[in-house]
Amino acid sequence: MNRPGFGGVSTSMNFSTRVTENGCSPSDLTEEDIDNLKFELAKMEDEIQTLRQVLLVREKYAADIRRQLGMGPLSNIKQNLSKGWQDVQTSAPYLTASATLEDISHSNAYIRTRETLSHAGQVTSTALSTMGVTLTRRLAEMRALPLPSPPRVFSDMRSMMEMRESLTQLRSEGMRQTDRRTDGQTDGVSFV
Repeated sequence: MNRPGFGGVSTSMNFSTRVTENGCSPSDLTEEDIDNLKFELAKMEDEIQTLRQVLLVREKYAADIRRQLGMGPLSNIKQNLSKGWQDVQTSAPYLTASATLEDISHSNAYIRTRETLSHAGQVTSTALSTMGVTLTRRLAEMRALPLPSPPRVFSDMRSMMEMRESLTQLRSEGMRQTDRRTDGQTDGVSFV
């Protein structure tokens, strides 16, 4: 039996390869067949592990060569991205999508929509520009106006505060005079 990916011929025995609809092998395998399949699976897993180890050694060797050439990890990433982009650009889905987009960009509906949006952008730009000029002119006019005098409320408040201070002074003077009159008099009885 040929193993996929190796092209070599297996030395193991051929087994009945009938598979049911659900993908399971029929239960008519003998104990010997099951043992041989388990042995073949173990050999396959060993080969996979060996290939992983070989790949790891080769990746380390390639990294060492890149380092000796002065190619850092970033250049490696850049190279991988560039190669990946080239792979994408040559893939069938990308080519199909590109062709579809090319067809759409030449359709009448697309052309009309593009022209309408372009016109709307121009109109909006003109309107915003006009609004900016108008605002600038209005602000310049406002700067040229003289500043208004302070509101009358402030002058009224100032006079009210002055009146309050005057009343406070009068009250304190009146209390001092009352105190002078009553100093020494206590209901007609003096304590000397």
